[in-house]
Formats: sequence, C-alpha cells, structure tokens
Amino acid sequence: MSRAPSGATGPETTLSGVVDRIVWFDEEKGFTIAELAGEDGSRTMVLGNLAGVQCGETVDVTGAWERHPQHGAQLRVRSFASRLPSSVHGIRKYLGSGLIHGVGKVYADKIVARFGERTLDVISNHSARLREVEGIGPQRAKAIKAAWEEQRALREVMVFLQTYGVTNALCLRIVKAYGERAKEVLTKEPYRVCREVEGVGFLTADKIARNLGLPTAGSQRVDAGILHALGELESDGHSAYPQNALADAATELLGVDRPVVAERLDALVGDRTLEATGRGPDRLLQLRALAAAEESIAAGVRRLLAAEGTLPAIAVDRALAWAQERAGFAFSELQAAAVRTALTRKASILTGGPGTGKTTILRALVDILGAKRCRVVLAAPTGRAAQRMAEAARAPASTLHRLLGYDGAKRGFVHGADNPVPADFFVVDESSMLDSRLAASFLRAVPDNAHLLLVGDVNQLPSVGAGSVLDDLIASGLAPVTRLDTIFRQGARSGIVRTAHAILHGDRDPPPPSPDPASMDFAGTDIHFVRCDEPEACVRAAVRLCSEVLPRALRLDPLRDIQVLAPMHKGTGGIHALNLALQERLRRGPGAPGRIGVGDKVIQTRNNYDLGVFNGDLGVVTGQSEGGGLEVDFDGNRVELERAQANDLQLAYAISIHKSQGSEFPAVVIPLLRQHSILLARNLVYTAVTRGRRQVILVGDPTAYAMAVRNVADTRRITSLPQRLTA
Repeated sequence: MSRAPSGATGPETTLSGVVDRIVWFDEEKGFTIAELAGEDGSRTMVLGNLAGVQCGETVDVTGAWERHPQHGAQLRVRSFASRLPSSVHGIRKYLGSGLIHGVGKVYADKIVARFGERTLDVISNHSARLREVEGIGPQRAKAIKAAWEEQRALREVMVFLQTYGVTNALCLRIVKAYGERAKEVLTKEPYRVCREVEGVGFLTADKIARNLGLPTAGSQRVDAGILHALGELESDGHSAYPQNALADAATELLGVDRPVVAERLDALVGDRTLEATGRGPDRLLQLRALAAAEESIAAGVRRLLAAEGTLPAIAVDRALAWAQERAGFAFSELQAAAVRTALTRKASILTGGPGTGKTTILRALVDILGAKRCRVVLAAPTGRAAQRMAEAARAPASTLHRLLGYDGAKRGFVHGADNPVPADFFVVDESSMLDSRLAASFLRAVPDNAHLLLVGDVNQLPSVGAGSVLDDLIASGLAPVTRLDTIFRQGARSGIVRTAHAILHGDRDPPPPSPDPASMDFAGTDIHFVRCDEPEACVRAAVRLCSEVLPRALRLDPLRDIQVLAPMHKGTGGIHALNLALQERLRRGPGAPGRIGVGDKVIQTRNNYDLGVFNGDLGVVTGQSEGGGLEVDFDGNRVELERAQANDLQLAYAISIHKSQGSEFPAVVIPLLRQHSILLARNLVYTAVTRGRRQVILVGDPTAYAMAVRNVADTRRITSLPQRLTA
C-alpha cells in the first residue's frame, strides 16, 4: 500500500487496503469516509463515492491526494474496485459488521475461529457445515445462507450500478424485487425496473439502456419516457394531463420526433395502460389506477347524495339550542348553519382557517348525534391530525388507514364496497390532505345511508399525493359548502392566528423581531421572528432554539414537542443541513453523523400497510438489530423494521412543510431564507405557521418572509374528477 506523500496534494495514485473503519456514510449521496489498513501496518483515510463497501473488504482505490487542515493527508477517490476479504482479520471484520442478518460480532468470531480463511467459501458452497459452530442450528444456518445470497446479489448490483449514482438503499430495493435475477433484469429490461421498483427513475434506467445499446426511438424507451413524464406530473399533484401537453413533455425528455411519441401515446391508450377522458387532442390522459380512483370518488359522492339517510328524527332548532347551552355560548350564524346543513344533507363541506370555530361545530355535532345514539366515526389522514381531532371533539378518532383496516393476505383494505364501515355519520378532518387514491378507498367504504361531513382549510398546501379532491368537490357544487371567515374571541388573542390570517390577506410584515432567542418573552406572545440573514447563522439559531431555549423556557421535549419545518431540502439552510446539525446536538445515542441510529428522530417516507406505519409518521429509534434493522416508536406504536424497510426512514429533526400537513406541534421553528426563494409561497408559510400550537418561531430573513407572502402560487391541479362529477 503506497504511503501518503508529505505534501498537501499530488498526482493520481492507486492503493489497496482493507476497510478497517467507516467514519462517515451519507446514504443519500453514497459519500463515504473510511480508513484503510495496509499489509505494512499503514493507515490511510479515503473519501468519495464508495457505494456498498463494508468493513473487512479489500479495496483498490484510485484518486488524488489532498490535505485536510485538521485530519492531514487523505485520498479523494475517483474510482474503486472491491474484493471479498481473504484474510482472517478481514473476514472477521466483514461478518461482524452486521452485514449478514443473523451474524453479529459473537457469531462472526465463532465462525471464523472454526473455518478460518475458508469461511466465505463454506457459507457460499457448504452452508450445512455452519452447524459445526456452537449455537448454530438448521434454521440459523439456513437463514445465514439466505442472507448471504441476498448480500451477494446486492453486491453484484452495487458494482454494476456504482457508476450510475444509485444509492445502497435503492440497490437493496432492486434485489428485494428480483432476487438473484436482479442484474439480469437490469441488463435485459432496464425500463422495467423504473416501472416496478419505486425510486428507480427513468433517467437512471435510460443511462443503463443507452450504455447497453437499446434503440433511442424504440417502443420500450418511448413508453418508459411517456410514463416517466406522466409520473413527474403526478409528483407535482396532477392526476391527469392533456394529451398534447403530455406529448410535448415526453418529446422534450426523450429527444425523439414528436410523431413517434404520438403513436406510442395512442398505443398506450389502446392497450389501456393509460385511460382517456374526453375527446380530441386535449383529452385528459392518466394512469389506470388514478382514473379508477377518480371514477370511484365521483360514483361514491353521487351514491351518497342519491340515497336516503337513516339518522333518527332530529328537531334541528331545538338540538342547536341544546348544543349552545352545553357549550356555554351562542353560535354564530355560520356555525349554526354548518350544524344544520350537516344534519339535514347527506354530504356537506366545512372550510375555514384557525380560530374560526370549526371545533365548536365538531363538538356540537358529536354531542347531538351522541344524544341520539347515532354511530359517529371521526377520522383524519394522519395520526397527529386524528389525535388533535379527538382532543377537539372529546371523542375517539382514528386515521383513515386504520379505519379502513388492512389485510396483508389480500394486499388491500378490509373495508370497501362489499364490507362498508358500520356507521351513521362520518366526519373527516384535514380533508385538504385527501389525495385521489385515499379518498377513493374511503368513499367506497362509506355505506349508502350514512351522512358525510368533510372539514378542511382550502388555504393550506394541497395534498402530497396526486389529486385535488376537496377543491374539486367544492367547485362541483354537488354538496353544500359552509365557509367560516370570522375569527372568534379566543382565536383573536393568539398571535399565531392573527399572523395566519394576516398572511392570507397579503400582509408582508413579519412578527416583531427578537434579536436574541434567549431574551424572547414567551409569556407575551406565541409567535416570534429571529432575524438571521445568513444560512449558517439561521442553522445555529434553530439548533439553539431546539436544544436550549425552548426546552428550558417551556419545558418541552426537543424530540417529541419541537419540530423544525423548512421549505426545501438542499442548501446550507436546507433540511439536510439542519438535520445534521440538530442530530449532533439532540441525538440520544451513539452513531456516525448522518446515519440513522438509536435515539434519532425519524420520519417514515412510504406507506407500510403490513406494519401499520404510513408516509409522514414521525418516531424515535429505540433499538437496532445486528442485521441492520431498527426498532422505532411511532407515537406509541412500536414496530421492528428489517434492514430493507429501515431504508424508508429519514432523519426528522427537520422536515419539509409539505410533510407537516395535518400535524400540529407544541412548538415549531421555521427557517425562511432568500436561498429558499424558488419554493417560497403564501400557502407554504401559512401552512407552516398554523402547525404550531403554543409557539411559532420564524428564523431567517424578513425579505424571504415578504417574498413568500407576496407569492400567491398557482396550485391548481389537473384532474379528471370535475368531468366525472358532472358526467
């Protein structure tokens, strides 16, 4: 192994060594800092994209020397090749890293002590001999062999994909999907992978396909490009798109002649890969699943409105008087109208901002219907929204996913058209979060005779998933809508509520600035603005607020009670940088920076129906297995995630404002900087401010705040629901 030159930098060089220690690993970028041990006893720090490299492996790295002012000489890697370890030390290190599920440090020592340098050959080709090791029976030997085969397939895929910038987590997902055939599928049907494995984008598949020589204008590539373009539009919230505009987007992406794209669009409609709504060149095209979902929503609304309700006879005026007496105050005209409409119409909608009295209406309905012994179901899209709804209504509430149930064997919800949820009255809060797929599943499970009230704030950000269900239903005019616009006395005392409504009215003046977080008067107001013009200062202030000021002043738990909400992921003041800085101060366990470990606050990024955890759920890591799995406490729901499932987690000391929808936290810290300008919009900052219950602290540049309030972004989404509702 060549030694580091004494000078700061040097020409490109190649060296070999055993990976003795991984100092840093960034899952998102594949960036690694590792220490290599040479046969001569020398040690060298290397850094770069070393995707898939594990402790104990022998690696050949090529790169250029550079000198770090604190850590000295290190090699920045341009390319590398890795080999399975051959020495006893390397094999012990490799197996003891937790890479192979079922083999930790203890069993690694035992296995290597028994088989020495032949260990990996024994596991690969003579795994039954593992039973010669004390403590390893038939089941464990079989499990070790299976895990080894998965790891071998994973390793093969990682080596194949290392030049394409594919993360370890994504490689693992590909191996889970195709097993030992993973590399074969990648080389023969790369576009299939981008359709079937979430996270593998068209651009990655296209790089592979082009390197393999697949034709530029071939149907496989053009079809994949069309579906990718439609998927990108879906990620922007559109559940359908005009055919001409879709053809333009796909043509630009693919770099082929437009008639080629037009021909394939017709073919995809012909084989029903895509569904068409309307006629002519501007007909709307959408994926079959979304078309079915929006047709199901329209059918469900029409079905509810056409059927007779089975609520018992209710003298509405007397019921309203009784509810007001219980509440201890008179309802406003609009509040009374909302209660009356909900009780007399099969489906209705209630919308309004904070402090406008939605809770009063909800409690009145629950009290009246409870007195009549009606079966009332309260639900919301997220766990935190359901918890807040239960507290407001003083009645049980659940998430929509848990209400519908999930049958792992059927891979679908328990409740649906053939098995509706038994209830007389449904109330769904935070309905602006309903995307087309979830709304369709819910409406299928609502019985014909039930009443439905959708409650939401149309000024918030639209749903994360595709669709515009609440806006489309309001625009259709099929169900009566009550809009609350008066701030009541209790809400008027809140600076959070006043600021939220000022944002909606375009008032660009931020709350009064606080020069020093430690000197803020938390008793005087519930919203503050800490001025930090530079991103680095903004991050430092956010960390100080979360780790010192708010926990001390308000006795808040930094992990459970305080949430940082930021507009964007990248940049010095983005979510990634904030998470690294906050993790360093708040993590309640050991671990490498940027890697998720015990004590970290995390967010689930995909629905996992089998475990009952869903996209947006927040939790804290409470344990870690030898095989790389994690135990996570999601607000009292403790689950064990296998290594592949754990890849669906991200650090959540800071999360996006979009991910916070439907949630409410005792305190929120909101960084706003000019570098966020591309995403700053009125509904974004409005949604962030309304997530705080006791304290909201904006940190950053007042100019960025004014930019956000001034920018009334066009959030209209293209869907097929309006046409289907009026068909």
